[in-house]
Amino acid sequence: MNAPVMPKWLLWARELQALAQSGLTFAESSFDRERYESIRQIAADMMAVGGGAEMERVLDLFTAQQGYATPKVVVRAAVFDTHGRILLVREMLDHDRWTLPGGWADVNLTPVENVMKEVREESGYTVRVTRLAAVWDRDRQGHPPAPFSCYTLYFLCELTGGSARTSIETSEIGWFGEDEIPADLSLGRVLPGQIARMFAHARNADLPTDFD
Repeated sequence: MNAPVMPKWLLWARELQALAQSGLTFAESSFDRERYESIRQIAADMMAVGGGAEMERVLDLFTAQQGYATPKVVVRAAVFDTHGRILLVREMLDHDRWTLPGGWADVNLTPVENVMKEVREESGYTVRVTRLAAVWDRDRQGHPPAPFSCYTLYFLCELTGGSARTSIETSEIGWFGEDEIPADLSLGRVLPGQIARMFAHARNADLPTDFD
């Protein structure tokens, strides 16, 4: 797959933010800290202008980041029932659009524990994780631009119990065949081609893990 062309302003703003974040983590001189804070301000200005966001909100987002800057991690679950249908949930934080259950990985939990927790919290179902289907760089897959670099781990899961239950994050739970995937997907979270690839992995257990 050819990597989608990301806006230059986004790549530059991210680089500057990461440089400032890591620099502030290790800087000992007050003069160095002042310089890195200036770099962070420039990154926030670039992100705000390029993305059409409020500068104060972007700066607050950047200021909250601590420690050495690394890509963030998201987990997503491709849960299939006995009829070969995939589980999707409506994500209220994105205008009630459909997505695979998942979210940011929490600390002190393994990737598998994280994805099982996300499925339970967002849909009410319990699952068993069977294998890692894909590790994709968010930017290389063609998602809309986002402030931070991110890797997403996609796990194939088998339904083991529970029942459909919405949450503070989700407004509807549904099961869909491969030709029934709704058009109003949360494209910041999942793409049609990624869901299609999960069906391919469900059909063929010998497929290797996809990665960028």
